[in-house]
Amino acid sequence: MIATRHTPERLAELAKKISRTPVERPRDHHFRGSLGRFATGVAIVTFDGVTKRHGLTVNSFTSVSLEPPLVLVSIARSTKAHDELAERPFTVNILGAEQKDLALHFAGQPSREPLWVEGEVAPRLSHVLAFFECKPWAAYDGGDHTLYLGEVVDFDYRRGDALGFSNSSFTTIPESQLGIEDLL
Repeated sequence: MIATRHTPERLAELAKKISRTPVERPRDHHFRGSLGRFATGVAIVTFDGVTKRHGLTVNSFTSVSLEPPLVLVSIARSTKAHDELAERPFTVNILGAEQKDLALHFAGQPSREPLWVEGEVAPRLSHVLAFFECKPWAAYDGGDHTLYLGEVVDFDYRRGDALGFSNSSFTTIPESQLGIEDLL
């Protein structure tokens, strides 16, 4: 093996090039794509803001506790209505498979105005698969999101298939059997 000798200028140039080379990190789109492999339902968070009524399409929703009844939604800080949700009652509206247009409407592709229902503590959407009206419980920093916990004060559901989301596409999650409450 023959060693290559470089001039001090060439060594300085190579050192600069190495120092500008970014450290390999997972690509944002690959990370997001990996997360997208997890199938979720689709929901819309609705609430009355300071000046108008808002709806935000989300797929990051989960139950937290049965006693007290708590649910969690994760809202991107970049969302226009993010700051208005703080300390406000809200409703999580779970969408049926036939409600893709509603999901798109509140994701920035407006269509016809949805039908609203005046809830006990927050507005909700008409004819959704299920809903959870919530009083604010807590909010936590979640990096580029805020995790909002709500105490459920009213809820209900209807029969039907759910609207799902996986691999950046909508899908149908079939209603395959009765709910467990019918078995008790």
